[in-house]
Amino acid sequence: MGALTNGLRAYALIAAMWIRSTMTYRASFVMTTLASFAATGLDFAAILLMFSHVDALGGYTLGEIAFLYGAAGTAFGLTDLTMGSVDRLGRRVRDGTLDTLLVRPVPVLAQIAADRFALRRLGRVTQGALVLGYGLLTVDVDWTPLKVLMVPMMLLSGSAIFAAVFVAGAAFQFWAQDAAEVQNSFTYGGTTLLQYPPTVFAEDLVRGVTFIVPLAFVNWLPALHVLGRPYPLDLPEWLAFLPPAVAVGCCWLASLAWRAGLRSYRSTGS
Repeated sequence: MGALTNGLRAYALIAAMWIRSTMTYRASFVMTTLASFAATGLDFAAILLMFSHVDALGGYTLGEIAFLYGAAGTAFGLTDLTMGSVDRLGRRVRDGTLDTLLVRPVPVLAQIAADRFALRRLGRVTQGALVLGYGLLTVDVDWTPLKVLMVPMMLLSGSAIFAAVFVAGAAFQFWAQDAAEVQNSFTYGGTTLLQYPPTVFAEDLVRGVTFIVPLAFVNWLPALHVLGRPYPLDLPEWLAFLPPAVAVGCCWLASLAWRAGLRSYRSTGS
């Protein structure tokens, strides 16, 4: 607990430093945040364009897809805001600048995650939250207290699952050194996948994101329970309540991968 508290404190201090630096140029911050909002909004604009020609996509209405899109986008946006900088680890390994972080009495992961903290990524979070709100207002759901609680559970558990993928991808870069795009295929690519219903994808792909890289627990499985939709692959409905446990398991595995990668680091010698 002491190491965790120390890491969180260091993260907060480093992030606060970058936020102060960002707010020095407020106009630039507003413009870049709006640009991030607009760029991510183009994804949903493409969905709206599709629905100008069809009434359903994979059997799902616009409101239902907005619910899936918003849940995935908001969860990923929170992780991208807090952990998005870890994809720069490969560059630090290649040029040897990781050494400067190793000599500081602060957890390396906290330093890397908070490095160049980009507050402009709030644009992605805001856009995802707005689409989620639209989806919640338009879906035809018989809301119960349990279903209401599943919405924040999806966001928190989904963010933790994405964070685990970010950390595991960063750990892989200790050996690969130039694997940022491989990591992005599971993070940015994963959130794009989850924005659409599982019915539009091949069963093998659905199996992969359920049993290998469990991104389906970010929004598909709990959201399908909320919407009253049939589960892919004839999966049991109780899986909808497992995202917190899956998130804990993923974070534990990611921590093991991170420690193994950090122990294997041998510097560049420069």
